Amino acid sequence: MGDSGVNLPPGFQFDPTDEELILHFLYHKVARLPFNPNLIPELDLFPCDPWEVNGKALSSGNRWYFFSQMIENRVTENGYWKQLDIDEPVVTSATKNVGIKKNLVFFMGETPGGIKTDWIMQEYHLSNGLAAVSSKRRENQKLDLNKWVLCCIQERNGNCPGSYHHGSYDDEPELSFLDEVFLSMDDDGDEISFAN
Repeated sequence: MGDSGVNLPPGFQFDPTDEELILHFLYHKVARLPFNPNLIPELDLFPCDPWEVNGKALSSGNRWYFFSQMIENRVTENGYWKQLDIDEPVVTSATKNVGIKKNLVFFMGETPGGIKTDWIMQEYHLSNGLAAVSSKRRENQKLDLNKWVLCCIQERNGNCPGSYHHGSYDDEPELSFLDEVFLSMDDDGDEISFAN
């Protein structure tokens, strides 16, 4: 499910805050509450490499959003996700802690000697306090906080979706449009005249 599954009016873009991702999407998923619109799909991330989520997750610009079941071993066919030591609390405008955002980087190859890539992921988790409130309201259901996470993947260098290069990057600088125009012109300098 990519952009084709999203039914937003023209001009609207999916650009939620961390608080909105936790309270309006992940909380409803974990608590099994209906939420409208149901935009974010479920995806089993860890057999997938990050460039393979395009067309399977909700796409917004160069970001892809999806729910995934939480597992400790974040290994894919071609690499692994390594968690950074920085966990950021997700706090509401009323300074209530509602979740945690974990930051991960994708490495090509086998752990621990993989090669760092430009692919990053934010993994959103509910806080224990938010789950306790929900459990009191829905006493017949026990919430499993560790079952679901909400993920956001993007490529740091801003490439377009699906533009990952397998293999080495060229060391040559990228040419601008004008550079390409001038290079495509005839190299005979005698034919070019400049006005004074």
